[in-house]
Amino acid sequence: MKLNRVVAWAALVIGAIALVADYVYDGLLRRSLRRLLAAVRGGEEAGGVQRGPDGQPVSGITEVPESGETPVAFPDAELIRSCVHCGLCLPFCPTYNVLGVEMDSPRGRIYQMKLVAEGKISPDNPHFYKHIYQCLDCRACETACPSGVQYGRLVEAARSIIPPRSNVEQAARRAILAGALNSDPILSVIGVGSRLYQRSGLQKLVRSTGILRPIPRLNRMESMLPHLEGSLILEPLPPVVRAQGERRARVAFLSGCIAAQFFPQTNRSTIAVLAANGCDVLTPPAQGCCGALQNHSGDRETAKNFARHNIDVFERTGADYYVSNAAGCGSMLKEYGELLADDPLYAERAEAFSEKARDITELLAELGLRPPTHEVSARATYQDACHLRHGQKIKNPPRELLAAIPGLELVEMARSEWCCGSAGIYNVTQPELSESILDMKMENVIATGADTILAANPGCLIQLQHGLRDRGVHMRAAHPVDLLAEAYGADGHLDSNGGDGG
Repeated sequence: MKLNRVVAWAALVIGAIALVADYVYDGLLRRSLRRLLAAVRGGEEAGGVQRGPDGQPVSGITEVPESGETPVAFPDAELIRSCVHCGLCLPFCPTYNVLGVEMDSPRGRIYQMKLVAEGKISPDNPHFYKHIYQCLDCRACETACPSGVQYGRLVEAARSIIPPRSNVEQAARRAILAGALNSDPILSVIGVGSRLYQRSGLQKLVRSTGILRPIPRLNRMESMLPHLEGSLILEPLPPVVRAQGERRARVAFLSGCIAAQFFPQTNRSTIAVLAANGCDVLTPPAQGCCGALQNHSGDRETAKNFARHNIDVFERTGADYYVSNAAGCGSMLKEYGELLADDPLYAERAEAFSEKARDITELLAELGLRPPTHEVSARATYQDACHLRHGQKIKNPPRELLAAIPGLELVEMARSEWCCGSAGIYNVTQPELSESILDMKMENVIATGADTILAANPGCLIQLQHGLRDRGVHMRAAHPVDLLAEAYGADGHLDSNGGDGG
């Protein structure tokens, strides 16, 4: 056990050093060189968008029509043929709307995948890398597609065969995505360190001096840090909380990784609301990261290992349902069956696991919400998290639950189904595009005149808080279950005898 901890901490330190080195290189050297070359060649602009003679954005992808190249073993290649290139997805793709580049549309990216599968371009083609990783993986195109193209599976398959650009990038991925996010001690240190950083006044000093501006990505990461509530050292969630009144279900709760440290009150609200609706809630201490970020980044093997671990842990609870309050995590849980379909030991178990997976809003709608009794005076608007609306196909349940809260006025937002630009770690890896997409979102948020913006995903909440803070807009950003907990009079103090220990 001690050896494992030493290895985990060593991996984190090495990864952190590699990550900072990569950011310094990207922020201080690579961008400067890119701009210098652009000035000399007159081809690529500082923003990284190439333009043709007519001034319109164009792709740098190059077809190689010569035969004789070796086809690539592209995972899920048979799904490529389902795209008929009709273009009905184009108006719903945020990156296409921002860039106007065909290769940054769903059908354009699928066309590139076809070229790779046929061996006409290689997976390490820098333009292929660029266009595939500029995708948000928001899956809005799936909702719009009349042919039922499983674009999410395709883009994740494409990323799984793209090699890292450098050893530094590979080390950083392993340390952060495969190591830190699945280590409770490391996550606890990140949480304590972040709260201490804010409360000591150091964050105020860093932001006022602008000391991180020469390192754009690191500066971006710091600017995204939300205001963290709770005590410096968080109390662990109780492993068992009993249902209030007649028991209607026994559920096991996935508490998340970073979200558990950044939004601990939302986890407690989730448990309290479930208990208030007749659920025994079990939170297995041995659970791990769901694997969503790893799968979205192309590291399928790590995602599979995380999935196997969680299946082992959650099966032992004997729960009727496996519940998540994070849209991205919930979508991943429902995809365990696909992820492990070729695993002879886990395929059947993974499929059974996915059938039990539920988003918190989905389960409450299925059970039938017990009427809340406390008034919540607020004018709120709801942002559809991409992996809830497009990944899990859940649109109405959150709205129906919010409509049942006494005193709450729910105002619909224009294009609420559009991505906010968070998309896992997209707002760090693609800051300029993320900010452009956020600009579109914030116009619609502010236009509602609401005092509260609700989203059922921690990544969305971080992004929306960042957008509000940057624009000087005073609006609360919260998860729908936070308002439901208030409507039940739950203050988040949980014990094993019922949802609210207050």
